[in-house]
Amino acid sequence: MDPKPDFSRNQNTATTAPAYLSVWDVHAYYGESYIVQGISFNVHEGEILALLGRNGAGKTSTLRSIARLDSPQVTHGEIWLDHQPLHTASSFQAATFGLGLVPEDRRIIPGLTVEENIKLAQITPPIGWSLERLYELFPRLGERRNQEGTTLSGGEQQMLSIARALARDIKVLLLDEPYEGLAPVIVDEIEKTLVHIKQQGMTTVIVEQNAVRALELADRAVILDTGGIVFDGTASEVLANDELRAEYLAI
Repeated sequence: MDPKPDFSRNQNTATTAPAYLSVWDVHAYYGESYIVQGISFNVHEGEILALLGRNGAGKTSTLRSIARLDSPQVTHGEIWLDHQPLHTASSFQAATFGLGLVPEDRRIIPGLTVEENIKLAQITPPIGWSLERLYELFPRLGERRNQEGTTLSGGEQQMLSIARALARDIKVLLLDEPYEGLAPVIVDEIEKTLVHIKQQGMTTVIVEQNAVRALELADRAVILDTGGIVFDGTASEVLANDELRAEYLAI
């Protein structure tokens, strides 16, 4: 039997180059379940990084660990954002440092309009993302500004969740399954938005099951398998490597 392919030589650990977001040797648990097993990677300013892998590989857990949510529990390692230590911060402090998480379930606040959802998150006064600029980015939200957020379509709720994160003038946008359940035409629209905010300098980490679409959008990719990194390199390398995609992404 041929040995299992080893793509680990492509890893670029967080100590090898200056990074805007740096994850170094992070270990995390859900109870006694060892979910994140010594992960290290860099995200550079203005870059889109795709964090990929099969179901259960540890992608969302890694994202939640970076965001400093209560679960999973990070027991070891360091996370830095623009020279600020996230590994000693609460989730609230991580947010004030400039980290914005758009969760898979979007978490639109019931009973509030589109505009109220945004204003609740917006810093005062807004520095980079005013209501007017957000409505230019998401015209549909401007048209529905007085509509209750939870009555929007799934795609519009995803737009609102992203707009709400941007409203805090964040430095890094973390996206957990942003395309799930959305029609291809809406995915196209969201991708154009992500490209636009990248051109404005936004740094983004995207977890997405639709690996091909994520890779076509991203500059770089980190692939996880059972809680560890098996590849860290350019998105184009993954798209060109049939063996790697078949082994770890089933595409």
